[in-house]
Amino acid sequence: VVYTQSEILQREVYLFERLDSPNREPMKHLKAICFLRPTKENVELLVQELRRPKYSIYFIYFSNVISKSDVKALAEADEQEVVAEIQEFYGDYIAVNPHVFSLNLLGCCRGRSWDPAQLTRTTQGLTALLLSLKKCPMIRYQLSSEPAKRLAECVKQVITKEYELFDFRRTEVPPLLLILDRSDDAITPLLNQWTYQAMVHELLGINNNRIDLSRVPGISKDLREVVLSAENDEFYANNMYLNFAEIGTNIKNLMEDFQRRKPKEQQKLESIADMKAFVENYPQFKKMSGTVSKHVTVVGELSRLVAERNLLEVSEVEQELACQSDHSSALQSVRRVLQSPRVSELDAARLVMLYALRYERHSSSGLPALLEELRSRGGTDRYRKLVSAVVEYGGKRVRGSDLFSPKDAVAITKQFLKGLKGIENVYTQHQPLLQETLDQLIKGKLKDSQYPYLGPNTLRDRPQDIIVFLIGGATYEEALAVFNLNRSNPGIRIVLGGTTIHNTRR
Repeated sequence: VVYTQSEILQREVYLFERLDSPNREPMKHLKAICFLRPTKENVELLVQELRRPKYSIYFIYFSNVISKSDVKALAEADEQEVVAEIQEFYGDYIAVNPHVFSLNLLGCCRGRSWDPAQLTRTTQGLTALLLSLKKCPMIRYQLSSEPAKRLAECVKQVITKEYELFDFRRTEVPPLLLILDRSDDAITPLLNQWTYQAMVHELLGINNNRIDLSRVPGISKDLREVVLSAENDEFYANNMYLNFAEIGTNIKNLMEDFQRRKPKEQQKLESIADMKAFVENYPQFKKMSGTVSKHVTVVGELSRLVAERNLLEVSEVEQELACQSDHSSALQSVRRVLQSPRVSELDAARLVMLYALRYERHSSSGLPALLEELRSRGGTDRYRKLVSAVVEYGGKRVRGSDLFSPKDAVAITKQFLKGLKGIENVYTQHQPLLQETLDQLIKGKLKDSQYPYLGPNTLRDRPQDIIVFLIGGATYEEALAVFNLNRSNPGIRIVLGGTTIHNTRR
């Protein structure tokens, strides 16, 4: 995720191996750079490696704090004195966007409490992030969530224990770590997305910047898996936060620009200068040709899926469920979509989930009938069970916040005006709860009673450096909200992290 293979090759690193691959050949003419998580298994594998070294000299980097006893074990194994240095190089997380990170963990809790191994891993990921950004933060957490409190305490313990590492130059306003729980807003990961990055993840799935296109009808061999990374793909960097309509136009411009630059077939390479010009322009042309074919394929597949699964209609109903409060109209809309044969089972289940979260306590709830409809569509009880699981996870009983009702007169007026304006875009009315939480935090209005500080100290000034972490996973819609908040509030830096990055399937 951090480096492309060609970038590493430019640094004269020619061989990539995993420490646990069994049949590596000894190559004593090579130096080895090891970059490892400091886990028990890795230290054990490294001990075996150092007892019978395959390379001439070892530079060892751990992605997090390593214990003295592990260093001692490595020292004892290094009888041939091949280790040149050991360093801690904090990078124990996946940097997804310049302001978003993930730990790639699925299913971090069992019921309402942490899975112990995942709690340890999340604590390590968060403390490594703080060390790499050189932040020693004050911590606030969501009071209604036991896991949020546990994680806050574990992070605090590490900071106290490793106080020398966290001894950074003090800033005027200390940084803030805010720990939230996904169950407070189970709506956001269930919505269809209409900006490029979020849409790709929702419909195709992004895995460590890779996209699997092998299921695309008639796909060519070299496009079966493509990489989308804003670091080295200019078109993606410029378009990841734009909505689908704009991307269509930009793809067309990219194509036209490409056609113009195409080397003419009958171009006469008469002089040496012609040849030189052709050779110099060819790599850029080749690169551009790769970019064009990649994005045309991705965007083409997105539009095929949108049409095939009738997603515009589905999305309109989702937004109505998430943002408006007319029960009878919502129920009719869901029924209508459930009866359409073009709508997939996943999309049908998603609508029933949204309806259940929104109207679980409504006096004339149509949920039993909708669940019956789901069952008759798919012939199994699988999705029915999922609907009740989602309500158990993120229903009214669990939430610490008011997910649906605007709190104050201002918010109610805003919502009313938004309805009057004929909503500039039916498909993007929804704003994640996180946006409002961060907005309150930036304005200094986030209630201590719901989001207490850990420990006696509190911030007197408005925070400037904010790291917000979602237990149970963040989404690209929230990444977009954070991107926009960073852009519209100069002087404030927000970093968003989650145990994973969700789409509906996840």
